[in-house]
Amino acid sequence: MLWLRRQRASPVVWRHPRTSHWWDTIVPTFTRSQFIHNFRVSPETFDYMCRRLGRTIGKMDTNYRLCIPVRKRVAIAIWKLATNSEYRTISHLFGVGISTVLNSVKDFCDAVIKVLLPVHLPVPDETKFEEMATFFSERWGVPQCVGAIDGSHIPIIAPEDYASDYFNRKGWHSVVLQGVVNGKGQFWDVCVGFPGSVHDARVLKQSELWERLGDGQILNTHTVNISGHDTGYFLIGDPAYPLQRWLMKPFSDTGRLTPEQQRFNYRISSARSVVETAFGRLKGRWRCLMKRNDCKIEMVKKMVLTCCVLHNMCEKNGDRCPEDISDIHSNMQPPLRALPDRGQQEGADVRAALMRYFTED
Repeated sequence: MLWLRRQRASPVVWRHPRTSHWWDTIVPTFTRSQFIHNFRVSPETFDYMCRRLGRTIGKMDTNYRLCIPVRKRVAIAIWKLATNSEYRTISHLFGVGISTVLNSVKDFCDAVIKVLLPVHLPVPDETKFEEMATFFSERWGVPQCVGAIDGSHIPIIAPEDYASDYFNRKGWHSVVLQGVVNGKGQFWDVCVGFPGSVHDARVLKQSELWERLGDGQILNTHTVNISGHDTGYFLIGDPAYPLQRWLMKPFSDTGRLTPEQQRFNYRISSARSVVETAFGRLKGRWRCLMKRNDCKIEMVKKMVLTCCVLHNMCEKNGDRCPEDISDIHSNMQPPLRALPDRGQQEGADVRAALMRYFTED
């Protein structure tokens, strides 16, 4: 019997013809400033991300097509975060399919959270707290302060489930980003995902930060005598937050504040401006946090967390921020009335000691 061996035919794959001329030809000609303006990160930071994430997001070539290179996948994800453009628009710009854009963004965010978050947004240890306290004291004259806390709303489309819960006081749907920054405007704690209708104080009390700091063990590892009161490390926040021994806030302006109270408010508010500036720079870089995000809630959470990590990387590397919208951020939310709290006495004692310290200074 005669057996005939047939040569395997090359597979035929039908796909829409696309061009990646912009990425292959135009982008390589960008100057450093043009690259930062378009991708919101310096070429050095971009190369660093590609090296660190290459093994995690890299794909294998198949018999049907060549894989998208790591650098291009990172650029696609960065472009989405920086511009909040539609997936279809990004697809045309980079010459890839819409599904490739979706997967690139998802894989990039997952990789950043897994690989880069522990490095660039770590939980501070005792040494780090001491460094942050020293910086706040030297920069703003506020001793023992290790961070400023605030909340910001991230616009989203109305979700299918419980849409009314995400409708905030400004009249649009959002999720809340709670962030704590050091004196250099870098985040060291982030909580994102609570519906926009939730009060900032409620977000804090339901976050892991409240559980970690509430017992005082972490922030009381090193105390300093301030005007006769042993004071541990503390955060500073706006009047919406509850007064605690580890969380200072200004006196409510009733029109009858004493000169000492006014001075305290001025010093605390000046130091707290670092978190408003940080949010402004964060949203100035990553417009997916300022424009209405059309992704699902879980994906929005990942994108926000990823942007906070990238923000820290850019701030540490000295990448110039293309835009700063801190003034927009500060006017995004109306003043919130502080919720009552029963654990304020110890906080009042610390605040009184700080007020005396500022008066004597």
